[in-house]
Amino acid sequence: MSATNPIPARPDTPRVAVRTGSMTGAEAIIRCLEAEGVDICWGIPGGAILPLYDAWARVEHSVRHILVRHEQGAGHMAQGYARATGKVGVCIGTSGPGATNLVTPVADAFLDSTPLIVITGQVPTHLIGSDAFQEADTTGIFMPITKHSYLITDVRDIPRVFREAFHIARTGRPGPVLVDIPKDLANATFDFSYPEEIDLPGYRPTQTGHPLQVQSAAEAIARARRPVLYVGGGVLNADACTELHAFAEAVGIPVVTTLMAKGAFPDSHPLCLGLPGMHGSKFANWAMNRADLLVTIGARFDDRVTGKLDAFAPGAKVIHMDIDPAEIDKNRKADVPIVGELRQVLPALTVAYLDLRAEDRIASKREWKDQVEEWRFKHPFRYRRVGPLKTQFVMERFRDLLADRDVIWTTGVGQHQMWAAQWLKVEKPRHFITSGGLGTMGFGVPAAIGAQMAYPDKTVINIDGDGCFQMTMQELATAVSYDVPAIHAILNNGWLGMVRQWQQLFHGERYSETLLRNDLPDYVKLAESFGALGLRAETEADVDRVIMEAVESRRPCVIDFRVDHEEKVYPMVPAGAGSSEMIDEPWDNDWVEDGV
Repeated sequence: MSATNPIPARPDTPRVAVRTGSMTGAEAIIRCLEAEGVDICWGIPGGAILPLYDAWARVEHSVRHILVRHEQGAGHMAQGYARATGKVGVCIGTSGPGATNLVTPVADAFLDSTPLIVITGQVPTHLIGSDAFQEADTTGIFMPITKHSYLITDVRDIPRVFREAFHIARTGRPGPVLVDIPKDLANATFDFSYPEEIDLPGYRPTQTGHPLQVQSAAEAIARARRPVLYVGGGVLNADACTELHAFAEAVGIPVVTTLMAKGAFPDSHPLCLGLPGMHGSKFANWAMNRADLLVTIGARFDDRVTGKLDAFAPGAKVIHMDIDPAEIDKNRKADVPIVGELRQVLPALTVAYLDLRAEDRIASKREWKDQVEEWRFKHPFRYRRVGPLKTQFVMERFRDLLADRDVIWTTGVGQHQMWAAQWLKVEKPRHFITSGGLGTMGFGVPAAIGAQMAYPDKTVINIDGDGCFQMTMQELATAVSYDVPAIHAILNNGWLGMVRQWQQLFHGERYSETLLRNDLPDYVKLAESFGALGLRAETEADVDRVIMEAVESRRPCVIDFRVDHEEKVYPMVPAGAGSSEMIDEPWDNDWVEDGV
């Protein structure tokens, strides 16, 4: 592929013909969703949004609605769907508390660049500003955590607003867009047609990177002796994983993938170093910090990767490729900035590099690759396999037993999230879905349900903690009601584990308000009370049996793994330290290494 024949931009025109003519604003919303190819959405009815739900019952349509048990669940299910498919997720709530319950998933989507359309009801226009029942300044609340927020003030604006909202959500750097609709406008009648064109003169995401910058980047890579590809979630958002794979193999240098990029580059690939940062591997962090060039692709120099920023990769020049110009120079100065769509920039950079006849430069990097491989060999992830059941063992068994299955993994946030990122091997894009920037406890359960609804025939497994699970466990009712067979594996240590780890290491073992008890609730009985399958494993001998029983059941399932509450996630970069200053437990003969 030549640099002058770039990959076309992702399509952004309505693909579905919809009815036109006289209809209510509420019916028009459904027709807008149909026009944008929406097949499923999640929400809860309430007073201000009731006209939309009445239209759902009254008119013939193709959009499936899922009744959740909490609006936060609706938002995270829409995220799980969006992250698994790359499509725009849609969630719905009423005014006031319905809208504010959506704040957490919308903030999560904003930080992790997940495309959502958030539809909220609003009090009638003549009551706005009067502190009416269930009134809130929804657009004001959501403005800092959305790409754009709309308040409909004329029913005739509904088609235009939805056309723009979907375009904004899915193009450029993806993200959530709010559409707030007063109740009287949802009931009003107008003559509906869906626009083919949009006019947003202030919104023009850059598509192609500047050719001179692309050429400069290729030359910098050819000159470098210790380069590293630093890959972030932007590669997944851009659907550029195939292009990344081709580029990485062309330049032949080590690849680190952040938490949000896990699966963007196969974990089994010889060039893949996997997770960097606070709980990443020593070899990934050492490679980044001793590199002379960081080729940064869709990553944002997050503090959980860099640690102490001025100590991060101190000798490295930086090439920074991103669709969002605001990320360039935000945290780390870019020596070669490239703003553009990664699906177009990466092929252009590959061609520019190969045109330099840079194949012979690969030999000059062999000593660097050998050094990185030595670090990988000497410092694998490891754990001490003595005493109570270890979470790492559970992760290994999930990984190995299901190696031949097409599994989408979701997680909550905490120790279990880091163990999942360390020990699971993910080979395909969009198969590891977690909350990165916001770090939202409770994300895993509804995200798994959304991903499973996107792909009913795949195996979806939520790796969760007992603290996280209890925040959104009511959505088991949603899973059972709609027969969604996602598996929720609770790594139950009876504590808020990551907080306990910090209390032990940095707060003098003062365990303030982190004890949960591993028997409260009884997760097996809880699952059964919802009509789900409940299983428990307390020893290594139980693990394989419960995993396979859950997978083969094809039922909503909860597995209570009673794991060691003393176990900590290592390696670890202490807060405020440089990312190369990792702490670990001492080696002894009881350690088990990750040899995969």
